[in-house]
Amino acid sequence: MSYSSAGISSRQIRVLRVIARLNVGGPALHVSLLNSGMDKRFMSWLVTGTENPGEGTLLDYALARGVEPVVIPEILGQASLAPRDVAALIKLIALIRRFQPHVVHTHTAKAGFLGRLAAWLVGVPVVLHTYHGHVLAGYYGRMRSAGLLVMERVLARMSDRLIAVSNRVRDDLVSLGVAPASRFTVVPLGLDLEPMFDAKRHKGMFRRELELQPDVPLVGIVGRLFPIKNHRLFLEAAACMRASGSEARFVVVGDGPLRGSLEERASQPDLRGRVFFTGWRHDLPKVYADLDVLAVSSINEGTPVSAIEAMAAGCAVVATRVGGLPDLIDHARTGILVSPGDAVALGAALGRLLADPGSSEQMRAEASSEVRGRFMASRLVTDVQRLYLELLGSKGICLPQFADTDETKANLA
Repeated sequence: MSYSSAGISSRQIRVLRVIARLNVGGPALHVSLLNSGMDKRFMSWLVTGTENPGEGTLLDYALARGVEPVVIPEILGQASLAPRDVAALIKLIALIRRFQPHVVHTHTAKAGFLGRLAAWLVGVPVVLHTYHGHVLAGYYGRMRSAGLLVMERVLARMSDRLIAVSNRVRDDLVSLGVAPASRFTVVPLGLDLEPMFDAKRHKGMFRRELELQPDVPLVGIVGRLFPIKNHRLFLEAAACMRASGSEARFVVVGDGPLRGSLEERASQPDLRGRVFFTGWRHDLPKVYADLDVLAVSSINEGTPVSAIEAMAAGCAVVATRVGGLPDLIDHARTGILVSPGDAVALGAALGRLLADPGSSEQMRAEASSEVRGRFMASRLVTDVQRLYLELLGSKGICLPQFADTDETKANLA
């Protein structure tokens, strides 16, 4: 396959994105918005694997934006190698040879391994990988983490550019020796936040569903029920608040393999009747409109979508000081950060905001304004298109001048 510069300026730039699965979370939103938002000079395909049980899916979100992914069932988001990975690699190589992309852009760890290897073997001009976080700390045991680190260092050499969603994620990866800082570009998440900015029109609906009075404090957490999210810490913080006399109620939005054990903990006498489990919800503006505070209790994070959405909706956020959260939240100005793993500190911070909601009014306003400026989908698409063109140009491939962002905004409308 030839990628000579002759004639390319008169054709669309072909982009193949690969993600392990479209489970509920930031990466699936990210790739759906990128595929649907590119201007008319880009032709994009999205390749995905299959979701793990209990993760939920954002396939409908992608389809609603005109993105019909190519599904390779053998791609599974698991940090292990198996015969199915060979089958997935063969299928990816066949797709790349068929579509002849100028750019292969991968997201999430398993897709990053298979997609970058396939692109390197075929000889795609530009290969990129986005780290929405990383699984090199806090996910697996010492030996597996060491093996994954070696793999990421090798894959970095197959990549023309590595993208991190925050400065903190980049710095973590540099400190781990994945690649030097010069190989990274920071491109923050971009999201469709307009429904969140308009969330207040739903006020009262979620509380009525839960049969809660308007004056009952409500604290929520939104995300996969998975060890790295540390919902157990959230429940222990709730228990601390209850022990101090708080009348708050707590809601867990999401699902996953830990739901049973978390429900068992919530059924204990100190929390009985005070914690609601809703499963996955597709009406999050209604949820955020009725939360007094959102908690993020994670052990590690990239940039959590739930925190960005809550901030856009005018909901106060208390989060652990991990991963990209300090890049997102300016402590005491746009939210509150607490030490990871400290249930007492998390509960105390939540309690302070509930006790004096007026004191957080300026914080909530500042947070909403900040995410509007930093995390809109149109900004994400503009940043990524510029990067593609820069890298293709550096390879001597002649491409048209970058298009007006007005068209990008129209594509995302």
